[in-house]
Amino acid sequence: MESELTLKRFTEVRRELGYTQAEFAAILGIPSTTADIERGRTRLSGKVVAEMLRQFKVNPLWLFGESKVRHLDPSSVSVMPRVVTVSNAEQENIVLVNAKAAAGYPQHLHDTSWYRQLPAFDLPLPQFRNASYRGFQVEGDSMLPNLVPGDWVLARAVDNWEDISPNRMYVVVLQDAVVVKKIEKLPGKERLRLISLNESYPPYEVEAAQIQEVWLVSSKITFGMDATTEKGLLRELRQSMEELKEKLGTAK
Repeated sequence: MESELTLKRFTEVRRELGYTQAEFAAILGIPSTTADIERGRTRLSGKVVAEMLRQFKVNPLWLFGESKVRHLDPSSVSVMPRVVTVSNAEQENIVLVNAKAAAGYPQHLHDTSWYRQLPAFDLPLPQFRNASYRGFQVEGDSMLPNLVPGDWVLARAVDNWEDISPNRMYVVVLQDAVVVKKIEKLPGKERLRLISLNESYPPYEVEAAQIQEVWLVSSKITFGMDATTEKGLLRELRQSMEELKEKLGTAK
């Protein structure tokens, strides 16, 4: 049977990814739950180790205590889209993922039938040729003032980590969420820092292996705005945030 260190590290990976024993079992192809593996009652099979390597880039040598390198080189992690759709004219479509669909997006990256349920269109502009684009609806106020809740962003698929710039906005598809953030690559680490434009939201770090897809925000679509209402809306949102800060400060 596996050593205590291996069992500890296996459990540690599951907990840090935020999965229950049943959820992690389903992802790795294990019947029922991972409870017996974590208790040392069931052997950690080669198939499970291979799935942890494939899906989360967990280094098998680290898992078995023979290496200090927990994950493989982040540059080897693919963040390209798993599925693309094409129109009748054989042109790649821009699939639209609204806020409701985004909740299930991370779990359907390989499900072509799920994508067919989403609206899609072809934008006949040269800027949207020769690359994969996807539309995502913005939820929440973490990217104010650039993006407001309900906005749509059109984003281009990122080919590799070398193309990521700290000065751009990205749609980041994690294991359990879709967020719009700036990305900062941390030197000498296998972790990335996700940054909101709204300073009320502190930055946080994620492991590169937790990121499934990355899309570079290239443009946005805003509805219901004119020369005066957008500034008024942003002013009201900022005022509400300041009032909330004051209330939180008083509560302390």
